[in-house]
Amino acid sequence: MSGHSTYEPKSGFERWLDSRLPILRFASDTIVTFPTPKNLNFWWTFGGILALMLGIQIVTGVILAMHYVPQVDMAFASVQRIKRDVNYGWLIQGLHANGASMFFLAVYLHMFRGLYYGSYKAPREVLWILGCVIYLLMIGTAFFGYVLPWGQMSFHGAVVITNLIGAIPVVGPSITTWLWGGFAVDDPTLNRFFSLHYLLPFMIAGVVGLHVWALHVPGNSNPTGVNVSSAQDTVPFHPYYTVKDGFAISVFLILYASFVFYMPDALGDAANYIQANPLVTPAHIVPEWYLLPFYAILRAVPNKLMGVILMFGAIATLFVLPWLDTSKVRSMRYRPTARLYFFIFVLACIVLGFCGAHAPDDLVIPGVSGLQVGDANLNSFVWLSRIGALYYFAYFWVITPALGLFETPLPVPESISEPVLSHPAMTPAGAVASPEKRG
Repeated sequence: MSGHSTYEPKSGFERWLDSRLPILRFASDTIVTFPTPKNLNFWWTFGGILALMLGIQIVTGVILAMHYVPQVDMAFASVQRIKRDVNYGWLIQGLHANGASMFFLAVYLHMFRGLYYGSYKAPREVLWILGCVIYLLMIGTAFFGYVLPWGQMSFHGAVVITNLIGAIPVVGPSITTWLWGGFAVDDPTLNRFFSLHYLLPFMIAGVVGLHVWALHVPGNSNPTGVNVSSAQDTVPFHPYYTVKDGFAISVFLILYASFVFYMPDALGDAANYIQANPLVTPAHIVPEWYLLPFYAILRAVPNKLMGVILMFGAIATLFVLPWLDTSKVRSMRYRPTARLYFFIFVLACIVLGFCGAHAPDDLVIPGVSGLQVGDANLNSFVWLSRIGALYYFAYFWVITPALGLFETPLPVPESISEPVLSHPAMTPAGAVASPEKRG
């Protein structure tokens, strides 16, 4: 926790401002002197990376909105004009388009880190839930933004997804009609998606503010998972972590820049560089790479409504994770069995993404006859998707609760300052630290 403020105004102006609007005190307490666990590794730098990426997306998005034309006959051409005729438009558009992928890459690493180190456990449940809200808003923003270039994938992706929403009983058709603005994906749809794509990043920024606020109440988690027990367990955020975050951001920007300058279209689908034609449907409609696992879950079920339920259920599950995990030990550093299942879960997510990127009948195993389940071959990507989806839900709803009851964790240190588990003052072998120490 941040504790009492240590900010001291150093000039007459600072004292005057501090008595009326203590914004400098707030900045000092939350950025400069905030006590931070001294054992954070580089997996904790993605919060700063994500803040930077959100800023880049908002700034470049506002500039692009000045030149984009949300009209079906001109949208595709306006994007090409931005890339070719607007001063540095190629750079701004490249930053924005590839920034979405970098944003999701960073957020996935941030979420996997939270899962591995148990950052969602008490007293950080609200912090985790706010992070899930941000992720949900990101998915909505990405989908609306994917439609705006009005290429083949943009148009037909909008048709597919909005029709899926229509499968929701009672409210689905009304939501679909509202999103369409009529009876098909057309001009009103594009205008609505453009407005929502412009609005949602500012909503994300607002929830990020709440996320940071919720972080500063219990303080940062750390790789050991034990609570901060004394001042010797912490260091001021500046300069220790501003420098560390700055280095990680620089490395991440090199990766980002390599796509922007050398591979600006590598992460996009080739079909989306063809203007939308409602009369010609692409052979395989896919979303961007960062939504492919959910697309694979959707496709794994022959029933349309059940596929939609499972797709949204995969995201909804994340919201209740703090109450599904029954283990008293936060970090998987001391949970070898949980660590094994976690890495299998990461592999399952990668497999789902791989399956989502391919047509269901792309994979054929030689010598295996075409056994049928519904409309899908057992030797197709649908079968792999079903295995991956089954493990995804089993990990959260079966494995995670069961591990907390039956797993025997390794000894947990009493405090962050204890260097190694073999230290004489360590908890006896086979035991864990007291609940007060673990929090």
